[in-house]
Amino acid sequence: MNNWDELITIEQMEEATRTLLENGEKVGADSWQQRAKNQTPHCGFGESGTCCRICTMGPCRITPKAPRGICGCDVHGIVARNYLRFTAGGSATHSDHGREICHTLHETREGGNYQVKDPEKLKRIAKEWGVETEGKDIYDLAHEMAELALLEYGKPFGTQKFIKRAPEHTQELWAKADIEPRAIDREVSQSLHMTHMGCSSLPEALIRHSLRSGLSDGWGGSMMGTEFSDVMFGTPKPMDTEANIGVMDKDMVNIIVHGHDPSLSEMIVFYANDPEMIALAKEQGAKGINIAGVCCTANEVTMRHGIPMAGNFLSQENVVLTGACEAIVVDVQCIFPALGPLSKCFHTKFITTSPIAQIPEAEFIRFNAETAGENAKAIVKMAIMNFKNRKPELVNIPQLKTKARVGYSVEAIKKELDGVCNSHVDEFGSLKPLVDVVKSGVLRGAVAMVGCNNPKVRPDTAHIELMKKLLANDIIVVVTGCSAQAAAKAGLMDPDAAKYCGEGLKRVCKLVGIPPVLHMGSCVDISRMMILASDVAKDWGINISQIPLCGCAPEWMSEKAVSIGNYVVATGIDTYLGVDPYTKGSSEVTELLQGENGLCQQLVEAHFIVDTDLESLGDKMIAGIEAKRAALGI
Repeated sequence: MNNWDELITIEQMEEATRTLLENGEKVGADSWQQRAKNQTPHCGFGESGTCCRICTMGPCRITPKAPRGICGCDVHGIVARNYLRFTAGGSATHSDHGREICHTLHETREGGNYQVKDPEKLKRIAKEWGVETEGKDIYDLAHEMAELALLEYGKPFGTQKFIKRAPEHTQELWAKADIEPRAIDREVSQSLHMTHMGCSSLPEALIRHSLRSGLSDGWGGSMMGTEFSDVMFGTPKPMDTEANIGVMDKDMVNIIVHGHDPSLSEMIVFYANDPEMIALAKEQGAKGINIAGVCCTANEVTMRHGIPMAGNFLSQENVVLTGACEAIVVDVQCIFPALGPLSKCFHTKFITTSPIAQIPEAEFIRFNAETAGENAKAIVKMAIMNFKNRKPELVNIPQLKTKARVGYSVEAIKKELDGVCNSHVDEFGSLKPLVDVVKSGVLRGAVAMVGCNNPKVRPDTAHIELMKKLLANDIIVVVTGCSAQAAAKAGLMDPDAAKYCGEGLKRVCKLVGIPPVLHMGSCVDISRMMILASDVAKDWGINISQIPLCGCAPEWMSEKAVSIGNYVVATGIDTYLGVDPYTKGSSEVTELLQGENGLCQQLVEAHFIVDTDLESLGDKMIAGIEAKRAALGI
């Protein structure tokens, strides 16, 4: 039905990468492709989750001849402990991102490096938390809210504030299952305690706490990271930008921002637009300064400033391989240590900025809220002065570039719908029009597609091919993180891509003026998806688990993704994975997580579905959505 003939194909992107790898060969650079080959085959014990190294009596590996570790723990306990530790690592990482945002909020001031750009959102959250706003200076309120937010990490009693946003039914499930997240740091700390030698080895207890630790992230640390970033940097609204490696410009000073924390990239963008810095760039022979992004830092700045997206996780080496990257400036998470030696093969300055992410062969400029302006200005100037060190014979920028519309926060989605339907249910409109088109069958449902790239999957293929299949079946797709950039690179976030959809989705896109794949932000912004699902359930009058909706992470690779998967499932949303979560060594753990009547399904009305076959995974998602429609009688 659809030939997708005007989209950028995987083959075109692979050909562009091939030419870049040839560039790297000229200067002796290696690549993730070669390193992945060198690491294959992978350890079978690790992939099945059946090795344990939490004490020095081992490491212990479970085999038919050795069915228990030295302490007596069986394979089910070992696999479940490893799974919980994976979850805790991801929850800690995203939540620490949120903590830094809260600290930055505490540094806001009139005329300062960081200011309150969405005071109304700050006031709404304050009222939600029971904080008086009348007559208060907005910065006094910001500092008070920052202190309350930071207490969410270590308060001794009660549960996390944002879980009250969930529908009552969902809150009741969490309370009954005893998985309501308390203080964020407590859930991470307790995960490590539970998995210490001589503590829990009962799979049910370990999986139950995995759900709780994940919830502390999705309805805690990540949600605060998202909400208070909006307060400081502006709540995203739809805007147009460009994507793919062709956004780099051979005549400009190219600065790549990479990582996850928007505090750094916001300041880099600000100083890259400083007339003084632009004049300096022209003095050095460039036409100006071009900022582009990689990974979730790209998502942060594209949805607020329209900064183009050069690529996602497995594209990060490509920007250096163009030979036209003056500086790659990173903050935290998903940064290849390989960028150090790779940048030395070219003229690129590789600049790290966080004490949490220090990497060999990088220039370290410690970035903090107090000195953010001078730090950012120094970094931009360093990149400008590096322009003259380019080697023209190594400059190779593949001409792949697409249009993309980005910035669909929950507030923006409601306003877009309200603009068409004039519902005026509240100040942001309503999701009722969306509910109505799903009820009528014009849209069959929705998929929240998220997650990384993984060399175990042909990069971007799973994201793009699954999206195309879903769109053709009138299923709208909302995306964050590297999945969003996969869609953008292919052209699926261009409103014109609606022509490839089924007739129902095509009609909705044309009426509302949206692309068929909606960009909701970075990976911490999956918390936006939880709010969206909650609001749909409330407007519809059903439970989240009944919505024709599912989550999907077809190429995931990190601990963060495991935490995300746990909180999405715990919210009541079936989640489909294209990469195994290292639990297949235990039939018990597999049943607890994936069983249609397993522990997850019993506790939170949702479960995981794992299928490494792309076609089968897509078919299962469509079947799952249709089953939910049938259960609702629609």
